[in-house]
Amino acid sequence: MEQSTQNVYTPPKHIVSAATIVINDQNEILLIKSPRNGWEMPGGQVEEGESLKDGAIRETKEESGIDVEILKFCGIFQNVSQSICNTLFLAKPVGGEFATSSESVEVGYFSIEEALDMVTFNNFRERIEYCLNEKTHPFYIEF
Repeated sequence: MEQSTQNVYTPPKHIVSAATIVINDQNEILLIKSPRNGWEMPGGQVEEGESLKDGAIRETKEESGIDVEILKFCGIFQNVSQSICNTLFLAKPVGGEFATSSESVEVGYFSIEEALDMVTFNNFRERIEYCLNEKTHPFYIEF
């Protein structure tokens, strides 16, 4: 007698992250220095049961010490081969003080020009440029 093999559905595993481009009143960008990636915008993986917006706020606080208010959803960068969707938001600081974490060895505000020169990991500079250019909103970039 033949044994039937059942097809068991396995849901796809995607990583969803949320990052903020935080601009202060002096038109400076908040950056963190990650031990792995160098200078970048704060952000990270959204937890189960957490909204994208809340994930962006939480990750910014955890990595920089800064409390933010989300102003606008900007768009998505999708790393297709690694199944990662990076959502990006514009935000403004509303409190907190600089603090480092295991994910950030330095934190600071930098002029936009200086910040763009400092961010060199993968396409993170491009992500910031897209967020700063409202004509591109909302964007969807696959790579």
